[in-house]
Amino acid sequence: MSIVKRRFFAGFMRSQERWLNSMADKGYRLVKTGKLEYTFDECEPGKYRYAVEYVGDKSMEDEEAYKAFLEDMGYTVFYKNINLDFSTAKLVYRPWANKGGRISTTGSTLFKELLIVEKENDGTEFRLHTEKEDRIEYYKRLSHPWYFAVFLCLALMVIYWPMVLPVVLFAGLTALFALPIIIMECRIHKIKKEKELEE
Repeated sequence: MSIVKRRFFAGFMRSQERWLNSMADKGYRLVKTGKLEYTFDECEPGKYRYAVEYVGDKSMEDEEAYKAFLEDMGYTVFYKNINLDFSTAKLVYRPWANKGGRISTTGSTLFKELLIVEKENDGTEFRLHTEKEDRIEYYKRLSHPWYFAVFLCLALMVIYWPMVLPVVLFAGLTALFALPIIIMECRIHKIKKEKELEE
């Protein structure tokens, strides 16, 4: 079997998910991940499907328990980083995360912010959160870092209020960081509408 190594960075989980599924459609199965590297083996085209989930707000214990749960269901699971920092030791504070996941180090959940989940293709859509309530909660969790970034930019706008350039910069960043929040809120609204129609 030939091994294909490919360097790829996807800023958004959906882009990464689409890319992994397109690789599977071409006959490449993911076997290993690195900071910038994905290693594939050849396989039957379309045999596998991939889903990507953000878990960077979880504690190390919760992350490992969730990974074990998915593996018990028969899925293959890989950790993937969002951060591209190449330092050997680091500590990151995530104020939006769950209690046990707020402080992340290289020995715990840092560089393990994403889970890539693989299953054999059975012809159905691969979705990790099938229940509407689970999907709503997941989208809420995804929006927490963006809310924090918006709040931080607004606070900096107040601090630098008399200076035009910083205020304009932080206003632009606020608008940029608000975009993912709007997207998540639209998804939540759509799921709630679907739920209402079912009742």
